Amino acid sequence: MQKVYSEIIQIAGDVITVEAENIAYKELAEVRSSRGVSLAQVIRLEGKKVSLQVLAGSRGISTNDKVRFLKHPIQVSCSENLLGRILTGNGDPRDNGPVLTDNLIDIGGPSVNPSKRVVPKNMIRTGIPMIDVFNSLVESQKLPIFSIAGEPYNELLARIAMQAEVDTIVLGGMGLKYDDYLFFRETLEKHGSLSRSVLFVHTASDPTVECLLVPDMCLAVAEKFALEGKKVLVLLSDMTNFADAMKEIAITMEQIPSNRGYPGDLYSQLASRYEKAVDFDGAGSITILAVTTMPGDDVTHPVPDNTGYITEGQFYLRGGRIEPFGSLSRLKQQVNDKTRSDHRAIMDRMIQLFSDYRETVEKRSMGFQMSSWDEKLLKYGDRFESELMELSVNIPLEEALDLGWKILSDTFEAAEIGIKEALINEYWPKEKVS
Repeated sequence: MQKVYSEIIQIAGDVITVEAENIAYKELAEVRSSRGVSLAQVIRLEGKKVSLQVLAGSRGISTNDKVRFLKHPIQVSCSENLLGRILTGNGDPRDNGPVLTDNLIDIGGPSVNPSKRVVPKNMIRTGIPMIDVFNSLVESQKLPIFSIAGEPYNELLARIAMQAEVDTIVLGGMGLKYDDYLFFRETLEKHGSLSRSVLFVHTASDPTVECLLVPDMCLAVAEKFALEGKKVLVLLSDMTNFADAMKEIAITMEQIPSNRGYPGDLYSQLASRYEKAVDFDGAGSITILAVTTMPGDDVTHPVPDNTGYITEGQFYLRGGRIEPFGSLSRLKQQVNDKTRSDHRAIMDRMIQLFSDYRETVEKRSMGFQMSSWDEKLLKYGDRFESELMELSVNIPLEEALDLGWKILSDTFEAAEIGIKEALINEYWPKEKVS
């Protein structure tokens, strides 16, 4: 019979403390108070003192309420019935659907043994040229989207959720504005992508501690689907809100703060989530794209700074576009030699020319005289920005490569672009051969 503890010795914010024995870290407990039963998770063990964070908040809990430990961590249901569902940060229905209790699995488990992983080698197509052509997304990759508040990063995630060539989408929202939650729900419903998706949504008005559960919920479900052979894409927004929730709990626990008040284990906490990205040997895969907002556009802020050491590159979202300079998919070279023979040549040369265009724009702003080459670069840059960089552009990889050749041929002579003659003979628009 499970023992019930009837004395809470401390309540600090959403954290309560009891004296108990034989308790495991991250074990789940029930707290019975005048407002009903609340779930809580063990977050610190110090001798007989056990600290728990109450998932729904500690409001209404008093020191004489009862605590019963359940002898297992937080669990989430994972089956085909989960597809199309929208749940809260702790796994309760947000879509007024039935509570799912079948196939319960633990959340927050360890990452996969490296010996069970496959070297990343498959591309995930998104229909977004700035990703597919210039920074290809690779199956089992972990990438952040660095941005500032106000950029359309949620719109970008929704586009990827609708268009990515994967089997299953698991979307986690942390600290979302209610309008953003409605946007995700309505966009995926309208497109028909909700039927292959699972959404775990924590809004800004929900209890802070639920925010901490969202990544673990998403990744536990993703791992279960991946082991069943599914190609799973996990989309998270926003990991800075997740880190801020960690900081809030750490302050409540009176932990010694590290850089800018964040807990000292920030790196480990982020890494334990990102390292769940994996391509299983003989099964499916988990790929992670996570928005990380940068307060004040400061990439040295602790959250993006630590994230950069963990992940395999990053996408920078600036001015409503994926910025070519600063964005990097470190694994793109493992897939873009298998797409089309001209992929690498177009990728390299178009970015080089765009860099020259940026320098020409700076020269023009300083009043320098423009040469005929400068005029060509200005024409090229304008078309590159409007026809390839705009996030509204939605075309397959092959069409994007063909469009790149068209932009080059409309602006330059074949001898001016510095691409191998064999590729020019094969791909240069026939009416433009010179």
